[in-house]
Amino acid sequence: MVRRRNYHEKVLDHYSRPRNVGSMNKGDTDVGTGLVGAPACGDVMKLQIRVDPKDNTIADVKFKTFGCGSAIASSSYLTELVRGMTLEQAGRIKNTEIAKELCLPPVKLHCSMLAEDAIKSAISNYYTKNPNARQTDLGGKGAPLPKVEIETVSATA
Repeated sequence: MVRRRNYHEKVLDHYSRPRNVGSMNKGDTDVGTGLVGAPACGDVMKLQIRVDPKDNTIADVKFKTFGCGSAIASSSYLTELVRGMTLEQAGRIKNTEIAKELCLPPVKLHCSMLAEDAIKSAISNYYTKNPNARQTDLGGKGAPLPKVEIETVSATA
């Protein structure tokens, strides 16, 4: 285990060689975008998933993070973790799994929390764009989300 400036080698690896950096067209219906931030430290994380609608699996994933090494590493690791997962599986990821894998110190736990929030936000955005997709509560129970009725307003003169 090599440490530089209190960063574990896994953080240094993902920071110096981040995986899946980039972005997708947020207007695509098969793309879900999550944008989250931590006002206390200034970290901002954008995570995008491309979903295969046949089986609700994450076919591709990209991120752009502006922040410290731990925030970038958390994003990079998360992209490797969720690729190929179903949306339900990805929605059950907890920040503690990310923090444990990267050996994040307590002062950097907020970075793993951002990653958890980002994947849940991206999944939620995908479901907003695809209301007929099978939705879950993202809490790991597989319970369906309540149906939301949207009232249509017509502009007739």
